Amino acid sequence: MIDRRLIIEKPEYVQARLATRGVDFKVDEFLSLTQKKRSLQQEVDSLRAQQNRASKLIGRLKKEGKDTSEVLSEMKAVAEEVRCFEEELRNIEEHLYQILIGLPNLPDESVPVGENSTDNIEVRRWGTKPEFSFEPKPHWELGKQLGILDFDRAVKLAGSRFALYKGWGAQLERALINFMLDVHTQENGYLEVIPPFIANRESLLGTGNLPKFEEDLFSLRRHPWYLIPTGEVPLTNIYREEILPPGSLPQRFVAYTPCFRREAGSYGQDVRGLVRQHQFNKVELVALTTPEDSFAELEKITADAEGILQRLGLHYRVVLLCTGDLGFAGAKTYDLELWMPSRDGFLEISSCTNCLDFQARRANIRFRREPGSKPEFVHTLNGSGLALGRTVAAILENFQQEDGSILIPEALRPYLGGRQSIP
Repeated sequence: MIDRRLIIEKPEYVQARLATRGVDFKVDEFLSLTQKKRSLQQEVDSLRAQQNRASKLIGRLKKEGKDTSEVLSEMKAVAEEVRCFEEELRNIEEHLYQILIGLPNLPDESVPVGENSTDNIEVRRWGTKPEFSFEPKPHWELGKQLGILDFDRAVKLAGSRFALYKGWGAQLERALINFMLDVHTQENGYLEVIPPFIANRESLLGTGNLPKFEEDLFSLRRHPWYLIPTGEVPLTNIYREEILPPGSLPQRFVAYTPCFRREAGSYGQDVRGLVRQHQFNKVELVALTTPEDSFAELEKITADAEGILQRLGLHYRVVLLCTGDLGFAGAKTYDLELWMPSRDGFLEISSCTNCLDFQARRANIRFRREPGSKPEFVHTLNGSGLALGRTVAAILENFQQEDGSILIPEALRPYLGGRQSIP
């Protein structure tokens, strides 16, 4: 959530920054409501003071044995006036809250201005594209040929955009989960968490998934819960409505979770294979830190995600997203995109994002610098470390051999009993 004081103090700045995201923010409406709220509050305060004076007067009149009916009648009218003003105040505050909760984060000044993904800026590349002496196959064909992916029976079990992993396919994904968790916990300094895979409305409001993106969530009947769309939701909300003590930041979490998304509005995009599924596995990285350290933390979380791709030997590039391509809660985002032979192009595998205090304001996550000091909002960051289905797809496509087998990246072999390939 954007700081409302910033909107009041720098309305043109906020309006201009949101415009770079394609958002037409009616700042005059917000300022008008804010001024009306302030005026009404002054009226209420004045009437409350009048009630206090009248209360003292009534007490004095009673002691003197005098009639208090006239004063009581006047105060009854004042009390009704206060009630009406306070109801109007609540309505205005709710209106202001709905405006704020629907606004995306302000892009950081270092983010390039642009309309869509074509305006993103490539920052760097790692590795080289694989060269094939044969016509490479897409991962969905390879998975079927090897007997490790069964999309047809997944449709029978659940519907379209689900996958059934079998044998070496299931073991490959499990190996990737363990490999990623080991690297992030043992080398990169993250605390492993197994969170609930169901979230309440407050948690999804905190991360910015609600109310704007409710259509993309799977809700549970007869319960006020949702299946999580990403591990970012529970991990970011661990300290919701709490104040962290001095010296407790940064907090870094990693979790393996299944993720569930309706993919509303994406019909026809990547409908084949593992790229865009209703259910997929992911290893998620989340960090909570002080404001002055958050951009350094963004570089760390990005490097940690890159390290997984490098150990797997997968060619990728890092892209800085433009203002028009930022996610709702993001102030600055690096996308990691790995090479996919079936596309003859790159595919996003991780988005590493600094949300600044946007999510912390929504979830009320604060910290103290010193004992007794005024609480401040933390900065929150998140990144995939990595998405599992797309990583499996990339391994199948990039390491396929002419005889139909798949070379297993060396870093994964200890997790697969030393096996060097999937025959």
